[in-house]
Amino acid sequence: MDYSIIIMVIGIILIIVSFFVKDSVKKMETEMEDLSFTLYQETSALKRRLKMVEEELLMEPTNIALPAKQKTKSVIHEIIKSQVLELHKQGYSLPEISKRSSLTVEEVKSVIGGGK
Repeated sequence: MDYSIIIMVIGIILIIVSFFVKDSVKKMETEMEDLSFTLYQETSALKRRLKMVEEELLMEPTNIALPAKQKTKSVIHEIIKSQVLELHKQGYSLPEISKRSSLTVEEVKSVIGGGK
């Protein structure tokens, strides 16, 4: 037989076999979509947990007996203080820091004044 006929038969066989073999690219796309969806779910769960923790930190203590001088002033958590100081170092204005930290401008001034 002629080589061209052998090559043509092999080519036809390979084309037929390629229809029956699963597409590995499609499988990889499916795996990437699954991984992406899982990553999105985990990120969303972490954001929800972080939001809950932030809300807990911003809540004022209700049933804790405070000394007399602290009863008139609200208690500012150390994490909030460090965030305020970091925002101040980054050059944010007092109203911007106040918005981002949920503190009043006066509280932000006292934190910055006490942190220097």
